[in-house]
Amino acid sequence: MIRWVYGACASLSLLLVAALAVSQPVSALPDTLPPAVEDVLDSGVLIVISKPSQRMYVFKDGQPWRDSAVSTGKRGHTTPSGVFPILQKAVRHRSNLYSNAPMPFMQRLTWGGIAIHAGDLPGYPASHGCIRLPMEMARALFALTRAEATTIVISDTPIATFAHAGALALGSDTPLPGKVAPQLASVSRAQTAPKIAILPVIATAPQPRSGPSQTIQLAAAITPAEADAHWAELLSLRPELSRFEKAVVPAVVGSRRFYRLRASAPGAFAVCSSLKQAGHDCFNVS
Repeated sequence: MIRWVYGACASLSLLLVAALAVSQPVSALPDTLPPAVEDVLDSGVLIVISKPSQRMYVFKDGQPWRDSAVSTGKRGHTTPSGVFPILQKAVRHRSNLYSNAPMPFMQRLTWGGIAIHAGDLPGYPASHGCIRLPMEMARALFALTRAEATTIVISDTPIATFAHAGALALGSDTPLPGKVAPQLASVSRAQTAPKIAILPVIATAPQPRSGPSQTIQLAAAITPAEADAHWAELLSLRPELSRFEKAVVPAVVGSRRFYRLRASAPGAFAVCSSLKQAGHDCFNVS
């Protein structure tokens, strides 16, 4: 039975111990589905994020656990809306795309670079697509979640209460990875729940045209397998990329090795621009 009442928070000291015990990234498969919202409300963690409200609401076993201010993606780097799993966790992580920027207590939501992590909160959307949290909240949330029992719902709807957040999440369907999301189901417990976008398929970008080949970069992964997983995810969302020539290029930045995911085709810059408008990381190379 789902209970919409406040429960006692776990001891902060235990959360700190659990967080510090994780020293290596913990990964799930790239096509992992998020658990059903009802399942994590019965036993697990549900995280609901409102982009208009810049607020996060966290439920533990169906009870409100904590809420927090957030900072989501700024214009041109919009945080995608939808239902997401946790794909990877790392206490210490640095951005593969943005100047090796620190991302403490990172919890990856997509292989395209979207994650929850500690960071600066100026009071408005300011990130490159990630969801920033205050350091203490990021640390505690990192200790609370387990990939197999956590679901994240990111919404375009303003949210002001835990009750609203829970009802909204219950009104969402979970789509297959990279597939067209179904219409929101009618849920008896939340007939008035606002609708949210669930991993929408973005309108097709301009098709590659004839002319000189152009190269774009789509990710800087920490392993070739991660780069390949990101490419597969993009192909499922943007079929026009199948006409591109993919390359995974090793690179060393400082003492760290990365694998740059690049794609080449005539008209690639136009496609890159469309990807950025849709909230994907992309930049022109040559």
